[in-house]
Amino acid sequence: MPSVLPDGETVPEDGALPPHALEGAGERPLGFYLHVPYCATRCGYCDFNTYTASELRGTGGVLASRDNYADQVAEEVRLARKVLGDDPRPVRTVFVGGGTPTLLAAGDLVRMLGAIRDEFGLADGAEVTTEANPESVDPAYLAELRAGGFNRISFGMQSARQHVLKVLDRTHTPGRPEACVAEARAAGFDHVNLDLIYGTPGESDDDWRASLDAAIGAGPDHVSAYALIVEEGTQLARRIRRGEVPMTDDDVHADRYLITEEVLSGAGFEWYEVSNWATSEAGRCLHNELYWRGADWWGAGPGAHSHVGGVRWWNVKHPGAYAAALAAGRTPGAGRELLSEEDRRVERILLELRLRDGCPLDLLRPAGLAAAGKALADGLLDPVPYGAGRAVLTLRGRLLADAVVRDLVD
Repeated sequence: MPSVLPDGETVPEDGALPPHALEGAGERPLGFYLHVPYCATRCGYCDFNTYTASELRGTGGVLASRDNYADQVAEEVRLARKVLGDDPRPVRTVFVGGGTPTLLAAGDLVRMLGAIRDEFGLADGAEVTTEANPESVDPAYLAELRAGGFNRISFGMQSARQHVLKVLDRTHTPGRPEACVAEARAAGFDHVNLDLIYGTPGESDDDWRASLDAAIGAGPDHVSAYALIVEEGTQLARRIRRGEVPMTDDDVHADRYLITEEVLSGAGFEWYEVSNWATSEAGRCLHNELYWRGADWWGAGPGAHSHVGGVRWWNVKHPGAYAAALAAGRTPGAGRELLSEEDRRVERILLELRLRDGCPLDLLRPAGLAAAGKALADGLLDPVPYGAGRAVLTLRGRLLADAVVRDLVD
């Protein structure tokens, strides 16, 4: 969740949606994203809407305290129930992200989930995920989450090498994420993800292979691997600018991606989105698939984004402002936009092309179709699904996914 919010039109004080937003809602899945904006320390590469205790001191008072945050999120869930009215859909996925959700007591996360269950109900087999910092959980904490209804957990591993973690300002010790996977399995979690980052300054190919091997050896059924993006304004960007650490180039990122595909596929993982691999269809992250396929979700928390029926909105960024809005009986929404049919077409191409089954060719305009034909000839699109009317990236196409998307949209 980026820290900079877009501009947009004003959200009504009661958060009401235009009537068309719920037309055909019964045909779309509904998910919830719950943002926990608190972190013990700020990682040097992070540009998310998160806050440490020192950053909040004097800016939010009691309103921005972690102690009552679960109550604030529950209040926004009740607001969602009012806004969505008699929408009969049970919630298909819940994802608690951050920040570091596990800085809150396990009981707080369970209470936030309970508010969704009380107001909307959970669909049979609903996926309920939380992100977790490896150093902020223990077996008792994980057991309480599992007993409270969480069935999927995502640990931030990033790397198995200490010197790489140090550059990223990650505070966990190597080996702890792998131990967390075993603890989560013992607690009864059905699905476990490890997040990895490649391309950190000072990381070698051998370092990256060691991280992949360690992640696989821990026994998760899902791995996410992302290229490091150096965001302006972060501590890492300042260190690179001062020449303290080198910048990793695109060729290195490409090499690391090829290593990732080689190692993970060799261990029984299959890619289903450019940066995500799972050992089975059941292991895929259903919540992220809601995003990628343009379904409906409500994002609760400071800076959280939502989308329902072509209406997208986002909350105020600061935890104090968020709490104050809810305490006054107002929506915390800071702005919104109504997506046109063209907006939605373009977004479908942007998101669906990154998926294993790609996007329909009939989404493309003539210029995009011409670009698709060139991408096919260049080996960037798979000829078999292309013949069946779908644009699906090859491995080489995945390396150049952003460029291919731009060409097909244009």
